[in-house]
Amino acid sequence: MINHYELCRHLQQRGVLKSARLIESFKTIDRKDFVSPDLQDEAYEDYPLAIGSGQTISQPYTVAFMLELLELEESDRILDIGCGSGWSTALLAQTARSGFVTGVERVPGLLALARSNLEKYPFTNIKLQAAGGALGVPGQTFDKILVSAAAKELPSGLIEQLNPGGIMVIPVQTDLVVVAKREDGHLERRAFPGFRFVPLIA
Repeated sequence: MINHYELCRHLQQRGVLKSARLIESFKTIDRKDFVSPDLQDEAYEDYPLAIGSGQTISQPYTVAFMLELLELEESDRILDIGCGSGWSTALLAQTARSGFVTGVERVPGLLALARSNLEKYPFTNIKLQAAGGALGVPGQTFDKILVSAAAKELPSGLIEQLNPGGIMVIPVQTDLVVVAKREDGHLERRAFPGFRFVPLIA
Protein backbone atom coordinates (compact mmCIF):
# COMPACT_ATOMS: atom_id res chain seq x y z
CA MET A 1 0.00 0.00 0.00
CA ILE A 2 1.32 3.45 -0.95
CA ASN A 3 -0.61 5.86 1.26
CA HIS A 4 -3.54 6.16 3.61
CA TYR A 5 -5.94 6.66 0.69
CA GLU A 6 -4.95 3.19 -0.51
CA LEU A 7 -5.54 1.86 3.01
CA CYS A 8 -8.95 3.50 3.10
CA ARG A 9 -9.86 1.97 -0.27
CA HIS A 10 -8.65 -1.44 0.94
CA LEU A 11 -10.92 -1.25 4.00
CA GLN A 12 -13.87 -0.24 1.84
CA GLN A 13 -13.22 -3.11 -0.55
CA ARG A 14 -13.15 -5.54 2.38
CA GLY A 15 -16.60 -4.24 3.34
CA VAL A 16 -15.63 -3.06 6.82
CA LEU A 17 -15.49 0.72 6.21
CA LYS A 18 -18.89 1.87 5.05
CA SER A 19 -20.26 5.15 6.42
CA ALA A 20 -19.42 8.40 4.63
CA ARG A 21 -18.35 10.19 7.81
CA LEU A 22 -15.91 7.45 8.81
CA ILE A 23 -14.52 7.11 5.29
CA GLU A 24 -13.74 10.82 5.34
CA SER A 25 -12.05 10.47 8.74
CA PHE A 26 -9.84 7.62 7.53
CA LYS A 27 -8.86 9.76 4.53
CA THR A 28 -8.04 12.73 6.78
CA ILE A 29 -6.17 10.95 9.59
CA ASP A 30 -2.94 9.35 8.39
CA ARG A 31 -2.02 6.16 10.29
CA LYS A 32 1.64 6.89 9.54
CA ASP A 33 1.46 9.84 11.96
CA PHE A 34 0.84 7.36 14.79
CA VAL A 35 3.35 4.63 13.91
CA SER A 36 6.87 4.34 15.35
CA PRO A 37 9.68 5.79 13.17
CA ASP A 38 11.23 2.34 12.63
CA LEU A 39 7.92 0.94 11.33
CA GLN A 40 6.95 3.73 8.91
CA ASP A 41 7.29 1.40 5.91
CA GLU A 42 4.56 -0.79 7.42
CA ALA A 43 2.19 2.03 8.39
CA TYR A 44 -0.42 1.12 5.77
CA GLU A 45 -0.34 -2.62 6.20
CA ASP A 46 -3.49 -4.21 7.58
CA TYR A 47 -2.04 -5.67 10.77
CA PRO A 48 -1.16 -4.43 14.29
CA LEU A 49 2.18 -2.74 14.96
CA ALA A 50 4.13 -2.38 18.19
CA ILE A 51 4.12 1.05 19.84
CA GLY A 52 6.14 0.16 22.95
CA SER A 53 5.33 -0.96 26.51
CA GLY A 54 3.96 -4.24 25.15
CA GLN A 55 1.10 -2.43 23.40
CA THR A 56 0.10 -2.11 19.75
CA ILE A 57 -1.61 0.19 17.30
CA SER A 58 -4.51 -1.98 16.24
CA GLN A 59 -5.07 -3.56 12.84
CA PRO A 60 -6.87 -1.05 10.56
CA TYR A 61 -9.57 -3.63 9.73
CA THR A 62 -10.36 -4.01 13.44
CA VAL A 63 -10.38 -0.26 14.10
CA ALA A 64 -12.75 0.37 11.20
CA PHE A 65 -14.99 -2.48 12.33
CA MET A 66 -15.16 -1.17 15.91
CA LEU A 67 -15.81 2.44 14.89
CA GLU A 68 -18.61 1.44 12.52
CA LEU A 69 -20.24 -0.51 15.38
CA LEU A 70 -20.26 2.65 17.50
CA GLU A 71 -22.69 4.35 15.05
CA LEU A 72 -20.90 7.66 15.62
CA GLU A 73 -22.78 10.94 15.49
CA GLU A 74 -21.12 14.32 14.95
CA SER A 75 -22.10 15.63 18.40
CA ASP A 76 -21.20 12.54 20.45
CA ARG A 77 -19.38 12.73 23.78
CA ILE A 78 -16.95 9.81 23.55
CA LEU A 79 -14.73 7.94 25.99
CA ASP A 80 -11.67 6.26 24.43
CA ILE A 81 -10.10 3.80 26.88
CA GLY A 82 -6.56 2.73 26.08
CA CYS A 83 -5.84 5.49 23.58
CA GLY A 84 -2.32 4.12 22.97
CA SER A 85 -0.76 5.88 19.98
CA GLY A 86 -3.73 8.27 19.67
CA TRP A 87 -4.85 6.97 16.26
CA SER A 88 -8.32 5.84 17.35
CA THR A 89 -8.68 9.05 19.39
CA ALA A 90 -7.96 11.12 16.29
CA LEU A 91 -10.43 9.14 14.18
CA LEU A 92 -13.11 9.59 16.85
CA ALA A 93 -12.46 13.33 17.18
CA GLN A 94 -12.50 13.82 13.41
CA THR A 95 -15.80 11.95 13.11
CA ALA A 96 -17.47 13.66 16.10
CA ARG A 97 -16.26 17.12 15.16
CA SER A 98 -18.85 19.02 17.18
CA GLY A 99 -18.63 16.53 20.06
CA PHE A 100 -15.80 15.76 22.47
CA VAL A 101 -13.43 12.85 23.04
CA THR A 102 -11.87 11.97 26.39
CA GLY A 103 -8.89 9.66 25.94
CA VAL A 104 -7.67 7.62 28.92
CA GLU A 105 -4.34 5.79 29.03
CA ARG A 106 -2.72 3.91 31.92
CA VAL A 107 0.85 3.69 30.56
CA PRO A 108 2.63 7.07 31.06
CA GLY A 109 4.91 6.62 28.06
CA LEU A 110 1.97 5.93 25.77
CA LEU A 111 0.03 8.88 27.12
CA ALA A 112 2.99 11.10 26.19
CA LEU A 113 3.18 9.41 22.77
CA ALA A 114 -0.51 10.00 22.09
CA ARG A 115 -0.21 13.66 23.09
CA SER A 116 2.78 14.11 20.78
CA ASN A 117 1.08 12.39 17.86
CA LEU A 118 -2.18 14.31 18.23
CA GLU A 119 -0.30 17.62 18.13
CA LYS A 120 0.15 16.94 14.40
CA TYR A 121 -3.54 17.80 13.97
CA PRO A 122 -5.46 20.97 14.97
CA PHE A 123 -7.95 19.23 17.27
CA THR A 124 -9.72 21.26 19.94
CA ASN A 125 -12.20 18.56 20.98
CA ILE A 126 -9.83 16.09 22.69
CA LYS A 127 -8.74 15.74 26.30
CA LEU A 128 -6.18 13.09 27.23
CA GLN A 129 -5.67 12.00 30.82
CA ALA A 130 -3.96 9.33 32.86
CA ALA A 131 -6.17 6.46 33.95
CA GLY A 132 -7.12 6.46 37.61
CA GLY A 133 -7.87 3.62 39.98
CA ALA A 134 -11.17 2.77 38.30
CA LEU A 135 -11.94 2.13 34.64
CA GLY A 136 -13.01 5.11 32.60
CA VAL A 137 -13.94 8.41 34.21
CA PRO A 138 -16.30 7.67 37.11
CA GLY A 139 -18.83 10.43 37.68
CA GLN A 140 -19.03 11.32 33.98
CA THR A 141 -21.23 9.82 31.29
CA PHE A 142 -20.72 9.41 27.56
CA ASP A 143 -22.74 8.72 24.42
CA LYS A 144 -20.16 6.28 23.07
CA ILE A 145 -17.39 4.27 24.75
CA LEU A 146 -14.56 2.56 22.88
CA VAL A 147 -12.28 0.11 24.69
CA SER A 148 -9.18 -1.07 22.83
CA ALA A 149 -7.99 -3.84 25.14
CA ALA A 150 -9.58 -7.11 26.19
CA ALA A 151 -11.49 -7.32 29.48
CA LYS A 152 -12.06 -10.65 31.23
CA GLU A 153 -15.74 -9.76 31.65
CA LEU A 154 -18.02 -6.83 30.89
CA PRO A 155 -17.12 -4.03 33.36
CA SER A 156 -20.19 -2.81 35.23
CA GLY A 157 -18.46 0.50 35.99
CA LEU A 158 -18.35 1.35 32.29
CA ILE A 159 -22.02 0.45 31.83
CA GLU A 160 -22.78 3.12 34.46
CA GLN A 161 -20.79 5.67 32.43
CA LEU A 162 -22.84 4.99 29.27
CA ASN A 163 -25.72 7.36 28.61
CA PRO A 164 -29.18 5.97 27.80
CA GLY A 165 -29.25 5.60 24.04
CA GLY A 166 -25.48 5.09 24.04
CA ILE A 167 -23.25 2.36 22.63
CA MET A 168 -20.09 0.75 23.98
CA VAL A 169 -17.73 -1.44 21.94
CA ILE A 170 -15.38 -3.54 24.06
CA PRO A 171 -13.34 -6.72 23.58
CA VAL A 172 -14.25 -9.34 26.18
CA GLN A 173 -11.76 -12.20 26.02
CA THR A 174 -11.83 -13.14 22.30
CA ASP A 175 -15.22 -11.60 21.51
CA LEU A 176 -15.85 -8.07 20.33
CA VAL A 177 -18.96 -7.05 22.28
CA VAL A 178 -21.37 -4.26 21.39
CA VAL A 179 -23.52 -3.00 24.26
CA ALA A 180 -26.45 -0.70 23.47
CA LYS A 181 -28.15 0.95 26.44
CA ARG A 182 -31.77 1.70 25.67
CA GLU A 183 -33.57 4.76 27.02
CA ASP A 184 -35.13 2.66 29.79
CA GLY A 185 -31.69 1.37 30.84
CA HIS A 186 -32.15 -2.07 29.28
CA LEU A 187 -28.96 -3.49 27.76
CA GLU A 188 -28.79 -5.20 24.40
CA ARG A 189 -25.61 -7.12 23.55
CA ARG A 190 -24.12 -8.52 20.39
CA ALA A 191 -20.87 -10.46 20.21
CA PHE A 192 -18.49 -10.98 17.31
CA PRO A 193 -16.01 -13.82 18.00
CA GLY A 194 -12.45 -14.33 16.86
CA PHE A 195 -10.61 -11.15 17.85
CA ARG A 196 -7.32 -10.74 19.70
CA PHE A 197 -6.38 -7.72 21.80
CA VAL A 198 -3.78 -6.96 24.42
CA PRO A 199 -5.21 -7.42 27.96
CA LEU A 200 -7.08 -4.53 29.58
CA ILE A 201 -5.09 -3.22 32.54
CA ALA A 202 -7.73 -2.59 35.19
